[in-house]
Amino acid sequence: MKNKMAESYNLDHLTELEAESIFVLREVAAQFDRPAILFSGGKDSIVVTHLASKAFAPAKIPMPLVHIDTGHNFPETIAFRDNLVADLGAHLIVGSVQETINQGKVQEETGHNASRNKLQTTTLIDTIEENKFDACIGGARRDEEKARAKERFFSHRDDFSQWDPKNQRPELWNLFNGMHAPGEHFRVFPLNNWTELDVWNYILREKIALPSLYFSHQRECITRDGQILSNSNFLQLKENETPEMMQVRFRTLGDLTITGAFESDADNLEKIIEEVAATRITERGGRIDDKRSSSAMEDRKKDGYF
Repeated sequence: MKNKMAESYNLDHLTELEAESIFVLREVAAQFDRPAILFSGGKDSIVVTHLASKAFAPAKIPMPLVHIDTGHNFPETIAFRDNLVADLGAHLIVGSVQETINQGKVQEETGHNASRNKLQTTTLIDTIEENKFDACIGGARRDEEKARAKERFFSHRDDFSQWDPKNQRPELWNLFNGMHAPGEHFRVFPLNNWTELDVWNYILREKIALPSLYFSHQRECITRDGQILSNSNFLQLKENETPEMMQVRFRTLGDLTITGAFESDADNLEKIIEEVAATRITERGGRIDDKRSSSAMEDRKKDGYF
């Protein structure tokens, strides 16, 4: 005999994921004193921010958005960030990698493949310590990359902001243990059970605004080692590299110097979803920073990266 009560609560897949993420966000608000949302301006952090606005409505989001600005961001990302913060009435905290460089805490990389991606870890840790955040909510998902797959919803960081993937707490029956000693904190990932396709379908369902970079557009690019990069003042061109106009879009957003584009004519959400469903290239396949070694992401995460 079928359980009619269970049938009446048969939620669709996206609604179940939304409910789980909102539950995690409310758990953070209940268990921690100074939480924050790590906001990159990418689609995942935008979805987390959208979920937070729903979780705490009709009140404003009760935690600041924290953006670590490398100084090499896409201008479109920064403009979108500022407009979103203004629309939500949210509190924005910006950590500057350039200031970290100026203070002599990190050294700028040089050469054609120079990147500020690794440098932002120091800025992030300093920002967490300065503001005494005890929980930092991120938009990472388990399907993104093999190191991401090792994360729990509540991911403990020691008092040096370091992560030990072999020493994580069990999360049975969605019971989250946020106990921590002074100086320690947690990274929290409400989208852990989401896939890239889930995120895109949710964005379509909720009509969530995104930076124009995600949609097909004409852009001056170069091709380096089979990777399409947006031409910019931050990119040191090689002798054989000539910028050309290309029809591209981005699947993931990072610095101009490391974020690869894809040739695409997907200029709306329906086309993007169709494209993502058919592709066999991973979402972060266009991120040059992930290709420095087979364990690049995990090594950075152990040091305190997002």
